[in-house]
Amino acid sequence: MHIKGDHAELVVGGRLDIRSAADARTAFHTAVDGGGGDLVLDLSGLDAWDATGLGVIMGAHRRAGRVGRRLVLRDVPPQMQRLLVATRLHRILAIEGGLEVASLPRV
Repeated sequence: MHIKGDHAELVVGGRLDIRSAADARTAFHTAVDGGGGDLVLDLSGLDAWDATGLGVIMGAHRRAGRVGRRLVLRDVPPQMQRLLVATRLHRILAIEGGLEVASLPRV
């Protein structure tokens, strides 16, 4: 997994899973704590995530809310869109441009 960016936008690539969760959590929390306004997570380079990775994103979402920021997901790959819909997290998380929920196959 690799994360590049600053306190306003992070580009996440590779796999966000149990092996990379601690590093991702640190990077997300540092970005949340160090800036203001929306924090955009560009997920266009993300290959996969597991429940732990999704938990890290939800933790960053909660932390952002506590400091008056909003976590926004951008360019969520279709496979991850399906998981967000299946877990109903698409109703909680801010997703830039929304999801094409109607066109996604059921999981």
